[in-house]
Parts: sequence; C-alpha cells; structure tokens
Amino acid sequence: MSKWQDLYARLVRQIEGGEHPPGSKLPKVSDLVAEGHGSTTTVQRAYAELEQDGYVTMRRRGGTIVRDRTIVRIPLSRYSASADSGGTKGPWEAATAAQGLDGRMIVCDPAGEEVSAPEDVAAALGIPAGSPVIRRRRQAMIGDEVVQHQVAWYEKSLAVRLGLDSPSKIEGGVLSLMEPLDPTEADERIRAWRPTAAQAAELGIGSGVPVMTVERTTRNGEGVVLELLRITCAADRVELVYDGLPLKKRRRQARQARPKS
Repeated sequence: MSKWQDLYARLVRQIEGGEHPPGSKLPKVSDLVAEGHGSTTTVQRAYAELEQDGYVTMRRRGGTIVRDRTIVRIPLSRYSASADSGGTKGPWEAATAAQGLDGRMIVCDPAGEEVSAPEDVAAALGIPAGSPVIRRRRQAMIGDEVVQHQVAWYEKSLAVRLGLDSPSKIEGGVLSLMEPLDPTEADERIRAWRPTAAQAAELGIGSGVPVMTVERTTRNGEGVVLELLRITCAADRVELVYDGLPLKKRRRQARQARPKS
C-alpha cells in the first residue's frame, strides 16, 4: 500500500469512527506533513481521494470539511404531509421535520425569473418551444449543507396568477399555493449517474459520488401540467421511500363491486 493510500485508509477509519465528526475540519496539509504522514503531494492525494469518495468537502479558504452523510428518507407521503401541515411546511420541510432534522428551503437568485422554454421543458409543459415560462431555483438544506438543488418551470400566465413570479420563498411550498388549481396527480422519473462539474459544485461533493435526479410533472384533474420540477441530489444522502403501493385490488373491494343477484 502506498503512503497516500495508507493515510487515506487511516482518515476513513477516523471519520467513520467519529474521531472527525460531520462538520469538523481535517488537519491542514502542512500539519500532517509535519507529523510525518508523507509529503505535501501524499497528503493532497489522500485528501483528493476522500473528496472523490464523498467523505469530505474541500472549501476554498474554509479547509477540508467532513461531510454529513446521514441519509434523509423522503417518503411518497411527503406531498400529503405538506398539504396537511396547514400551509407552514413544504414537502422537503415536512419530510425532514418528521425525522427531527433541520431541513429548510431557500430560493436562489434570480428566483421567479422569466425565461424562454427550452424544447424539453416546453414538451413537458405542453406549450410551444420558446414560450415564456417562469423558472424558480431553490436549494433544500439541512443545516448549512445543500442536499438538493431544485429547478421548477411554470407556464407564465399560470405562474403570474399564483404569484410564482415573485422572488420570495413560498411558505408552505408551491403545492399548497396550487390548491385552487386542483393538483391531482404527479409522475416521477428517477435516474442516477456521475455528477457534472456544475452539479458537484452545487452539492459540495466529489466527482465520484453519484447524483440522483428526480423529475416530477404535476397535473390537475383535466390533465393540464401545472409544474415541471427537476431535483438533483447526492445519491448517498437521500433515500426515496414508496411504501404501501397497491399491487392489486383488495378482494373485499372486488366483492363489493360485484352486482348482487
């Protein structure tokens, strides 16, 4: 085993053993060199591999920070939980609060901006490409860490009617704001792959940590698309939970539906 691999393995044991808890800084490169753990190149290689594998985040002028890798469980019921919160919590805030986590949603500048719909967005919304849409970008946080990056698009007239063209945070989440439009169903498509450089920077992860994307399309009872939402998150931080999905009709329900002779 090379010197950098030996140092890497040692630091992994310390991180997983709690010697370096989430949010703490690892020693400076110069300090480890002075302690005899190898050359500057050796320590930097070990730190680079720790970042690559998702153990740490390297912050410019902020040092090498141990990443919190606590898994956030996001149930399918996050939508109904948000609706039941009385308009005080969005789906992310409702899901994290249920786990005792400090989850919050912040909007990114510019928020509620008008842009021309790219072809894929226009197709999903059922409007011509290039049509004006309102785009909202936000970050789902736990403490000071970005866990999800979200981008949502809305047909302009609908967004203006609901006030989604405002740069302010939507208290209670967008779904609560859309209640007058009768949001009745949503499709979700999930994919995972290696992050782009931009995604890695947004989430503070190394290039070796896979990202998961969730694309959700929300429609009303007449089939009109109300929102296209794309969520990107580090796959080692989020677990999507789909409990209680029906596989077939219950026999009792089937019997009740039979006409009486």
